[in-house]
Amino acid sequence: MKLEGSCHCRAVRFSVESHTPYPFNLCYCSICRKTTGAGGYAINLMGEANSLKVTGRRSLAYYRARMNGGRSDARRHFCKKCGSHLWLWDPSWPELVHPLASAIDTKLPKTPERVHLMLGSKASWVPVMTVSRKDKRFREYPKESIEGWHKKRGLWR
Repeated sequence: MKLEGSCHCRAVRFSVESHTPYPFNLCYCSICRKTTGAGGYAINLMGEANSLKVTGRRSLAYYRARMNGGRSDARRHFCKKCGSHLWLWDPSWPELVHPLASAIDTKLPKTPERVHLMLGSKASWVPVMTVSRKDKRFREYPKESIEGWHKKRGLWR
């Protein structure tokens, strides 16, 4: 599925091919919470990095989060003009890119259930809202990948 996205001011626009378009994975870690805002979590999708097409690259910058006394290798790309967080790329998985659901303009499918991860880092003011009794909760990262979650439920596109 082709996903199209943009920042708030539209200076940066992008598209990426994704087999995993369901916005099910809510990350409550402090990095996602502080770099994306929203409801105290971020929802990351997954796309094929070699399909990423970007217009407005001059308005693009990235941030490497502070982690364990150093900097993360992952690059959180955002618009320099309006500050919108757009996607994450990590050299540990160079074939993938993780666009934020909040930056996607394409209509995304409604998820049948959610995974709430990194709850050990959740801010006390953030409620965990479930959409199904099947929702799963994890203190840290679950073992099941984004791809695995989609395939197990017959949602791989």
